[in-house]
Amino acid sequence: MLSVLLAAEATAALGAAVGAGIAAIGAGIGIGKIGGSAMEAIGRQPDAASDIRSNMIVAAALVEGAAFFAIIVAFLAYVM
Repeated sequence: MLSVLLAAEATAALGAAVGAGIAAIGAGIGIGKIGGSAMEAIGRQPDAASDIRSNMIVAAALVEGAAFFAIIVAFLAYVM
């Protein structure tokens, strides 16, 4: 019985680690795409750079918030 509980705990730890890693990778890809697209847009329309930059910051903050939420959920899944 104890070995089953220990195996379940190790599986939960692995699942939480994988979940947090996927969330971090997803956030990195998302912010990279946002930054690349914003730089391309600024290159095409230099006059709109301030508007593009502010929209880029808002979008990056939303991606970071979603990633942070996913990491917290993974941590809570590990703790519970």
